[in-house]
Amino acid sequence: MPVIHPLLENDHMSAWLGVSVEAAEPGRARISMVLRRDMVNGFGMAHGGVLFAFADTCFALACNDPAGTPGVITVASGADVTFLAPAYEGQTLTAVGSVLSSTGRSGLYDVHVTSGTGSVAEFRGRSRTIPAP
Repeated sequence: MPVIHPLLENDHMSAWLGVSVEAAEPGRARISMVLRRDMVNGFGMAHGGVLFAFADTCFALACNDPAGTPGVITVASGADVTFLAPAYEGQTLTAVGSVLSSTGRSGLYDVHVTSGTGSVAEFRGRSRTIPAP
């Protein structure tokens, strides 16, 4: 059963991706999506930007407690992705993100992206907690 995370209420990019939240708790998230035709590149493989955006969504959910923290939000201060294997139209991708370290306002998170055939990408995100706008 999909989980509701308040961060996605106005997140049009994640809606376009078709992200389904399977689990979300402080410091950890699990999401999935199906790769559509408009998400693949000229080689018929998942576009790198789509994979990055998908992993970044998981990162954001892991960084932000679904119950919310009054007056603050946690955003990316930087991220890197390593593409390991191709994924193709029709495949379901899953991303699992978890906190590695969190000290003060800074955090470090890893997101592992897989398809039915194995690992697709590894994403490492750096976070910063800031005042809510």
